[in-house]
Amino acid sequence: MARDVSDSTPITGRAELVEWLAAGCKPASLHKIGTEHEKVPFYRANLGPVPYISPDGSGGIRHILLGLRDRLGWEPILDGEHIIGLADETGGGAISLEPGGQFELSGAPVTTIHETHAELEHHFEALRPLMTELGIGFLSLGMSPKWTLNETPRMPKSRYAIMERYMPKVGTRGLDMMFRTCTVQANYDFSSEADMVKKLRVSIALQPLATALFANSPFTDGKLNGRLSERSEIWRATDNDRAGMMPFVFEDGMGFERYVDYALGVPMYFVKRGEHYHDVAGADFRDLLAGRFAPLPGEHAVMSDWANHLSTIFPEVRLKRFLEMRGADAGPMPMLAALPALFAGLLYSSTALDGAWDLVKGWSDAQREQLRADVPVQGLRAEVAGRGLRDIGREVLALARAGLAERGHRDAQGRDETIYLDVLDTILAGQTEAERLIALFNGPWDGSVDPAFRECIY
Repeated sequence: MARDVSDSTPITGRAELVEWLAAGCKPASLHKIGTEHEKVPFYRANLGPVPYISPDGSGGIRHILLGLRDRLGWEPILDGEHIIGLADETGGGAISLEPGGQFELSGAPVTTIHETHAELEHHFEALRPLMTELGIGFLSLGMSPKWTLNETPRMPKSRYAIMERYMPKVGTRGLDMMFRTCTVQANYDFSSEADMVKKLRVSIALQPLATALFANSPFTDGKLNGRLSERSEIWRATDNDRAGMMPFVFEDGMGFERYVDYALGVPMYFVKRGEHYHDVAGADFRDLLAGRFAPLPGEHAVMSDWANHLSTIFPEVRLKRFLEMRGADAGPMPMLAALPALFAGLLYSSTALDGAWDLVKGWSDAQREQLRADVPVQGLRAEVAGRGLRDIGREVLALARAGLAERGHRDAQGRDETIYLDVLDTILAGQTEAERLIALFNGPWDGSVDPAFRECIY
């Protein structure tokens, strides 16, 4: 998330929280796609992590942000005196920092995957001169492969300090999630409450497939970790009050009100007043809403509290005023466009969406949960409801291709958006990125992850 929201409009009741979510509904003609990706910076000379400020005062992440500010003309995002991101105030994207220095591009809402691809190219074109100047590279992996948690730097963002203190109380892998993982996410609109519910159900059911297709985190602490997607496994042990597959979404009566009730039950992290983050970790938003908030006596909920609270909930698909797909590891450049293409094809075609729902509607809560548990290790070899995930993946890819072809958006060469799914067809016919890397580690890399710093980079 690029920056926390500031909106001091008072909230007087639960209905306004529901209305805030419902305000995301928009006509299909206005539906957009937003793509976010994270990447781990490292020093090329010694394969070490990049701190916010390097020991000699130059060459750290702060200098990357300052350099991009000058090149792009984007506005700095500050946390106290620290620059911790950039925002395109003309309505474009933003750049932010994850807790361990993972560098995130939050893309602008765009209409086509061709625009997403162009945005990615532009981002890396702006980065490359700074990478050369500072001797820095960026890994295209779903988890930092070499450094321990203690060796990983910390970024000077106030909300992350609050999360770092709280995470060990509510799970065993929360700090690994914060400091060592990288994802690619894609965001989509909905036209009505019913449209939201159907898209949410389909996309939650298919997040384990996305995890399997995009699996790209087989290394931890310089060795194999025994999984294809360690990032996904880490999430299974990270604060299950705010993560997971949300089985209630598949129950009768699901809608904006039901999600509000779920979100109200998720413990808070912080309350932001002005530029200060108040640590209220574990507190109940309902108490703030009712004006009986013991951590900050006298405070009442305002709209920014609600928007910020929703940003601290991390299910496999997150509902805000749009839907966020959260199940995929980050990967090489083709994968960064493949994820938004996959779900655009499925969610933005009524025919494809109906077909995808027919595929998954018979799965039980237990089957969906078991699939999520199996995929980090088994990947596309996992099964659900008596079917292999690889075969299901082929059907899903066919639906997505048809959905993208139906959209008919073509680039300058006359190609439609289905070109961005080719890499997923290759994976379904062969091996995932994680399986390819495991074979390299056990073969030509001779049991070392160091070659990843040459071969798994942007």
